[in-house]
Amino acid sequence: MTPIHEMNWMQVEEYLKRDDRCVLPLGSTEQHAYLSLGVDNILPEKLANDAVGPLGIPVFPVLPYGITPYFRGYPGSVNIRVQTYLSIVRDILDAVYEQGFRRILIVNGHGGNTPAQGFVAEWMADHPGSRVKFHNWWNAPRVWAKVMATDPNASHASWMENFPWTRLAGVTLPDEEKAALDFNVLRLLGPQELRGYLGDGNYAGRYQRPDSEMQAIWDAAVQETRELLDSGWVDGGGTQ
Repeated sequence: MTPIHEMNWMQVEEYLKRDDRCVLPLGSTEQHAYLSLGVDNILPEKLANDAVGPLGIPVFPVLPYGITPYFRGYPGSVNIRVQTYLSIVRDILDAVYEQGFRRILIVNGHGGNTPAQGFVAEWMADHPGSRVKFHNWWNAPRVWAKVMATDPNASHASWMENFPWTRLAGVTLPDEEKAALDFNVLRLLGPQELRGYLGDGNYAGRYQRPDSEMQAIWDAAVQETRELLDSGWVDGGGTQ
């Protein structure tokens, strides 16, 4: 793996002489019930670094704040307005493009950030030769199939986000299964109303499943993400 913060500018310059790929993880700091407030930051950044593996593709630090207005009633959750968020993403993409990166994989860890997915098409149209893939890793085809095969009652802050690296030391999780809530109701509620309706923050499902099952899901995610990096770039700037 090659986190950009473990490289100096000269090494990046040398890398760009032979390759133009990079990875940008997008996250969010928000409630995840009994799990870390940084779940949506931890997962895409770790996944990006695991996926690049021996490929040596630079991984930029995760953008740690996202679009999460509905969780403003939970302490520690930080929202960025949509217009501000898209401006930040634009500035980051502009910067890496200016430096020579042309094939950019965005590994998104938070569903609320999806306005950036639509924005990417606009950005590419204004930047000739660029190729940007927007990867919602948790519901990518193979990962989602693995989740559904494991336990179809899965949602935000449930077992499906409970990996050894998103848990908190000394925190005991409930040993129960939470019934699914009505998403049509959730979408109409303000932050405090949503907290009253949602409770601890888990949308649906058990709070934890065996680590062996979680590792199998993670392995599928790493492989699926690595394949996105390795192929399918059309003619944007290198191997296809």
